Amino acid sequence: MEKLYQLLDDAYNEMVDIRRYLHQHPELSFEEVETPKYIAEYHEKLGHEVRTEVGGRGVVATLRGGKPGQTVALRADFDALPIQEETDVPYKSQVAGVMHACGHDSHTATLLVLAKVLNKMKDEIEGNVVFIHQHAEEVLPGGAIAMIEDGCLDGVDVIFGQHIWSTEPVGTIEYRTGPIMAAADFFKIKIQGKGGHGSQPHHTRDSVVIGAQLVGSLQQIVSRRIDPLDTAVLSVGSFEAKNAPNVIADTALLSGTVRTFKESTREYIEQEIERITKGTCAASDVEYTYEYQKGYPATTNPKEETEFVMELAKNVPGVTAVKECAPQMGGEDFAYYLQHVKGAFFFTGAHNPEVGAVYPHHHPKFNIDERGMLLAAKTLGAATLTYLEKGSC
Repeated sequence: MEKLYQLLDDAYNEMVDIRRYLHQHPELSFEEVETPKYIAEYHEKLGHEVRTEVGGRGVVATLRGGKPGQTVALRADFDALPIQEETDVPYKSQVAGVMHACGHDSHTATLLVLAKVLNKMKDEIEGNVVFIHQHAEEVLPGGAIAMIEDGCLDGVDVIFGQHIWSTEPVGTIEYRTGPIMAAADFFKIKIQGKGGHGSQPHHTRDSVVIGAQLVGSLQQIVSRRIDPLDTAVLSVGSFEAKNAPNVIADTALLSGTVRTFKESTREYIEQEIERITKGTCAASDVEYTYEYQKGYPATTNPKEETEFVMELAKNVPGVTAVKECAPQMGGEDFAYYLQHVKGAFFFTGAHNPEVGAVYPHHHPKFNIDERGMLLAAKTLGAATLTYLEKGSC
């Protein structure tokens, strides 16, 4: 283990260089071209078995250890977001309107350098390591499900993953057994009223008024129909009915998101949205259309594998705190991997005001303390080597 940690310390500057290069050259979900090429070439130079275009744009590389054993998979995503960067760092994005504002550049740099270090130790490794570089985590349906269908988990016994976390201090590792991130769904409602002149509302069926009633009624699903000991979010994020000020809108478009942990709660809210929409529109004698798109399921950590990683994290040099976190209402398609194989997903702190890493994910000034990458690599590496040596958790 000390050899692993020392090799990672020695390679830290390379990790930073890779992250900053990728940060300068971000690519949007399902539009990644140069990033997977870069990843594939890096692994090919290490002599790993490399598959490209896995599930579309993903890359899977395999390191064969010098001794027989089980197979550990490690996953990192590499897509960026449609955000105009507002930082003043010298390595800021060179692509207008596109930015790594969620840390996926750091995830990729972490996994590439860890792969290089493990390659130097391959003769001692008992088993295999599969490096899953996933495209399109940010946009539904996500890259994970397609990569799984294309065989990225074939032969894998366990999978580990992490997300750099800008809201927790560098040195912190956060975990949770059970649901750690929520199911993330989206809905759209179109109200078809009857437009008209603003001075003659009695000749219309006002879609704005009906939409406003609907927004208020939908908020009661969580506040009055969900057990307070359960957790759910329903947010209407968009209400469109643009018109001149003296025109009553013919149509109104509402869209929003639903976040849940329990599948039964998820199904109930989907049904309640339509039931309330149907009743509200019937009372006002208007038509409606309703679309509900299920996104990623809840990311749910099994107990044994999660505790295994966290016990190891306590002894990782530089880790100052390992603590249980509250469930996060954000979504993550790592959930699909955990539906197929056992594993664990955790958060690695990277918040540090001294380096300007104070903004949340998806913010135009997002940045990280890059030392978080090193701690993530050490924790993932420790989990990999220990699991392969023991053959289990």
